Amino acid sequence: MNLHRRNAKEALIGSLPLFADCSATDIAEVARLADEIDLPTGRVLTTEGTSGRELMILVAGRAVVRKHDEDVATLGPGDLIGEIAMVTEEPRTATVVTTEPARVLVLPRHHVQQLLAKGPIRDRVERTAADRLSD
Repeated sequence: MNLHRRNAKEALIGSLPLFADCSATDIAEVARLADEIDLPTGRVLTTEGTSGRELMILVAGRAVVRKHDEDVATLGPGDLIGEIAMVTEEPRTATVVTTEPARVLVLPRHHVQQLLAKGPIRDRVERTAADRLSD
């Protein structure tokens, strides 16, 4: 990855609320570990009841959250996808599908575990998961 692209990815990650309390070193690590992917409308990001192998961060676009085939929420830039499965190690609690072209950062489980060892990231992911589980 060229320097300009890496710096743009780090700036993007640093602008997300999840990483607001992170150091420049932590943000650089996330940029190194995360894959940035552009997706079309209608792409299934998670499927309810399946195991969670990655955490996604919606960077651009929108997605709908479905539980038992019923739309229950809409996600937008900065929202986490798959955090509950990462924190609880339980199956996915919902299906998430893009409703417009989207860009996501994808972190495989083994990278998420590395990042969850860090206080600010762990605290925000756990808080988001707890909030969504209480809804």
